[in-house]
Amino acid sequence: MEKLKIIGGKRLKGLVSVSGAKNAALPILAAGILTEGTLDLTNVPYVWDILTMLRLLFHIGAEQVILRNGKVAIRIPKVQSSEAPYELVKTMRASVLVLGPLLARNGYAKVSMPGGCAIGERPVNLHIDGLKKLGASIEIEHGYIVARCKKLTGEEFAFERKTVTGTENMIMAAALADGTTKLVNCAMEPEVADLADALNAMGAKIKGAGTDTIEIEGVSSLGSASHRIIPDRIETGTYVMAGALAGERVEIAQCNPSHITALLDKLGEMGISVKAGNENVVVDGTENYKAKDLRTSTYPGFPTDMQAQYMALMTQADGASVITETIFEKRFMHVAELVRMGADITIDGHNAIVKGKTALKGAQVMATDLRASASLVLAALVAEGETVIDRIYHLHRGYEKMDEKLKSLGAHVEKIK
Repeated sequence: MEKLKIIGGKRLKGLVSVSGAKNAALPILAAGILTEGTLDLTNVPYVWDILTMLRLLFHIGAEQVILRNGKVAIRIPKVQSSEAPYELVKTMRASVLVLGPLLARNGYAKVSMPGGCAIGERPVNLHIDGLKKLGASIEIEHGYIVARCKKLTGEEFAFERKTVTGTENMIMAAALADGTTKLVNCAMEPEVADLADALNAMGAKIKGAGTDTIEIEGVSSLGSASHRIIPDRIETGTYVMAGALAGERVEIAQCNPSHITALLDKLGEMGISVKAGNENVVVDGTENYKAKDLRTSTYPGFPTDMQAQYMALMTQADGASVITETIFEKRFMHVAELVRMGADITIDGHNAIVKGKTALKGAQVMATDLRASASLVLAALVAEGETVIDRIYHLHRGYEKMDEKLKSLGAHVEKIK
């Protein structure tokens, strides 16, 4: 099993380019189920979750599944299997995204209850309630969601709370439904808007994606399309924080700074120099910045997927900060590992109280989920001595060539067995 060894103390300098957004590419790949045509995608990241989705699409019936130099071409002329089996999807939460497309195209879907990172309850009841409103009959049988319909019909549906994958599943299902579907209290993340852009390129009629209310006028069929995946805002934010934490001057390129406004504003409040261009961010690191409280929330608020990285940043801030996690109840599992490195962090319910500035020491630590992995990497960059991070397969799920990118900035990072 691979581990990551990092020797801290190296100041980062240079340019790092951001890959395409995993969380945008996954639903767009699933949208390929909706058409007999070819979906040509560029800027697709080479990460494990994407490979899992491609294997699933091949199982469903894809004749073309190519991932090379950020390019993917998929074509599913006929659905050979409407099942997403447990063995294929147990490691990936996003597997539930094939539920809506399979149901819309084939009238039947059997999808294993999703797995992924163990960061808390992520129930699929909102997906099920929405699809039922469109006319599907759905049962939970032996760990599978089994959905059937003759033809989905457009309706109005209000989400009980905002859900990214729930919004995306409903958009894809409604794209081929009879009539118009109106979705209220939708997730407003950029990945949702990117999915709608891809679907519209395929011939769908979707308005309002990226806002609270989305309208989908169903069409009889979708066709071939080409689409470029948006930059990964979580990867962008991770490298921005790496620059703030351990950088002299770091430029993050090929990104969309407007997607991480909440983070950039927070760094500005701390006294960290951050300059955002149209497609780049330049960070001048400093050893003196102020601790600031943080509360995670849905977009355009501060994303839960950057909370762990922000906590690593706060260990080196002047003063104490309170980090409040509002999305997932088990997303403080990285705290114990940061404490092993010398961090002063106390958990009180949904709050983590971080006292800085503390001298971190290299240690053997274990990644517990995708974003926790990134937080340990950031902490290791400024820790004294050697840190070895175990279970970095979590990191491979969402970060493309992170070790190589950090090396290019001057970090001492290497993979070991």
